[in-house]
Amino acid sequence: MTARSLAALAALLLFAPASWGDDKKKEDATTRSVQGVVTAADDSPVIGAVVQLKDSKTQQIRSFITQDQGTYYFHGLSKDVDYRLHAQHQGATSPAKTLSSFDTRKKAVINLKLNPK
Repeated sequence: MTARSLAALAALLLFAPASWGDDKKKEDATTRSVQGVVTAADDSPVIGAVVQLKDSKTQQIRSFITQDQGTYYFHGLSKDVDYRLHAQHQGATSPAKTLSSFDTRKKAVINLKLNPK
C-alpha cells in the first residue's frame, strides 16, 4: 500500500464511526419500542406465548415468542403508526390492545393477559 492509500484508510477509520453514530441517533429520534409480560388467568408468566404486533398502515405482522419471564419486546417502531398487539398460547388468547400514535412514550409497556380456553 502506498502512503496515500494508508492515509485514506486511516481517515476512513477515524471518521466513519462518528457518522455511524449519527445514523443511530436519527433512528432513535423517530422510533419507539413496546414491551411487556404475557400472563395466564392466574397472573403467572407464560413462557412460549406468541405475541403478534400488527402495523395499522402496512398491515405487516411481527411476532415474538415470550421468554423465561413471559416477556416480549418489539423495537424500531414508528411514532406515526398505531400498532395492535395480542398474545396466544395453547388455544388461549388475550384481548387485543393498541399502541397509539398519540402515545408519546419512547418505551411503552403493554402487558397482555390470556383468557382461558
